[in-house]
Amino acid sequence: MTGDERRGYAKGRAKRGEILDQAMTMFGEAGYRGASLRVIATRCGISHPGLLHHFPTKESLLLAVLEHRDAVDGQWLEAGRPTGVDRLRRLVGLAALNAERRGIVELFCVLSAEATSADHPAHAYFVERYRCSVLSTAVSYTEAREQGVLREDIDPREAAQQLIALMDGLQIQWLLGDGATDMAGVLHAHVQAQLTVAF
Repeated sequence: MTGDERRGYAKGRAKRGEILDQAMTMFGEAGYRGASLRVIATRCGISHPGLLHHFPTKESLLLAVLEHRDAVDGQWLEAGRPTGVDRLRRLVGLAALNAERRGIVELFCVLSAEATSADHPAHAYFVERYRCSVLSTAVSYTEAREQGVLREDIDPREAAQQLIALMDGLQIQWLLGDGATDMAGVLHAHVQAQLTVAF
């Protein structure tokens, strides 16, 4: 590969990243149906066909944005491979991190609500995402039980469903209250009430 080819690939990756950032903002502001590829292209300083070169359809752009968001969060959440209580701490920490990323929270709340419709392009994505989120969180609660720190009356799967639902509900309250809700604080108190040790 020549130097010119490497520079071309680097420029292409940089432009792709810029498109993902602008699309994330636009989808968060307007939802999937209200977002315009032409506006996203304009915000990136490229033509509509230029955007389509990177993402041939609006649906492909949406799925790339969601996958990018999950990859970034997943790397942070799973760094060092935490288990049990340590992974539950990471989930609470993710809420604290999200309090600094309003656009990401808006994106998730708007798109997950839109995707309840079976004909939405991200419907299957969100169904699978919630299934995996509950499963992995239930594993963390089960590990906490094995560590001897989960209260006996707590069912790991129910606790996982409750925690994921609480996280989502707090994000909506946080958005509506212009950041006044302490998402991490409420989650911390919730998990602490389920444990037999200081969290």
